[in-house]
Amino acid sequence: MLIKKQKLEGTYVVLEPLQTSHTKPLQEAVLDGEAFNLWFANVPKPEDVPCYVEQAIVEMEQGDIAYAVISKQTGKLVGTTRYYNVDQINKRAMIGYTWYANSVKRTAINTEAKLLLLANLFEESDAIAVEFRTHFFNHTSRAAIERLGAKQDGILRNHQIMKDGSYRDTVVYSIIASEWPAVRNNLLSKLQRN
Repeated sequence: MLIKKQKLEGTYVVLEPLQTSHTKPLQEAVLDGEAFNLWFANVPKPEDVPCYVEQAIVEMEQGDIAYAVISKQTGKLVGTTRYYNVDQINKRAMIGYTWYANSVKRTAINTEAKLLLLANLFEESDAIAVEFRTHFFNHTSRAAIERLGAKQDGILRNHQIMKDGSYRDTVVYSIIASEWPAVRNNLLSKLQRN
């Protein structure tokens, strides 16, 4: 499985491989809603975005791919998402590090971004599974992952130590290749209703 580092484009959104020129627009996007104040989310503070972008670029050299999410309607950068822990031997990857400006939440942006990412994995890269992980208390993220059609695999208890010292229970979800046609139809149906 080889995931190409390329731009992905739909009707509502463009996913561009992350680069340093996206730093300032990401700093502006993260201020919309201030998700960095959520104790259970790993969203960077505006002053931490340059380091966040630099680290993502380093990880892209090791096979992960981070994207700037750009609204086609406004042309503005509205968030970020990425493939990470890409496992070429076992044909699987994780999708995460996803956050958006508050103004585009519950719009077609996330639905189409996930459609593009999943289609690229299952149809272009021959993946057999994709995994999503989130904090047990991030109910918004959990609901969004479940709306995609992902199934919960389990909960990793005391999986990570958060910045505030609390322990994170991580909820693990996945979509496997045989489920992809139904998931794709579900996402296309959601987009048609927009």
